[in-house]
Amino acid sequence: MAIKDSVTEQQIKEAAKKLFFKEGRFKATTQEIADAAGVNRTLVNYYFRSRDVLFDEVLKDAKAAMTNRLKSSVGEENIPFRVRIERFVDVMIENSFAYPYIDVYLVSRMNDDVNHQNDVLADIKKNEELKHFLKLIEDEMGKGTIEKMPPVQFLINLLSLLTYPVIIQPLFKKVLHFSDRQYQQMLKDRKEIILNLLLK
Repeated sequence: MAIKDSVTEQQIKEAAKKLFFKEGRFKATTQEIADAAGVNRTLVNYYFRSRDVLFDEVLKDAKAAMTNRLKSSVGEENIPFRVRIERFVDVMIENSFAYPYIDVYLVSRMNDDVNHQNDVLADIKKNEELKHFLKLIEDEMGKGTIEKMPPVQFLINLLSLLTYPVIIQPLFKKVLHFSDRQYQQMLKDRKEIILNLLLK
């Protein structure tokens, strides 16, 4: 039995992340993952037992990386609300460059898998950071820097403005004749538009 090597394991995971969430190839085979990682297919099975286990592992890693980036960017207590939203937008846009298909996968997975849907909903309900963020939104409405509405509506507006252009990008790029670079620049340009739409 070979000794597991963390470098090889990470190499396989990075290749899988690229195929699944950067290129949108959710049905990539174990052989395709092995080829992208430059390893033998038996090594993929040795490290992860199955393609589904690998998929779950790389999804967990990708979500954790974004969560950590969000915490480090917007987690400070004493920063102005506008700066907090600017940082949030920056992280979400950068994440969309790294993993443009992750939101598509999460939505399709929730539609197909009731257990996964319940797990996600349970995580959201016990998420203290989300509750804190909604309270900050409510406080800002009290100050008059945001139009008054249920705080969750503000959050939905913010996320919709950020995620919809990412989810629809394969279609938009074809319709608008945009290259990957042009589309990424358009997403970056949306930052000020989003801030001006949501904040007074």
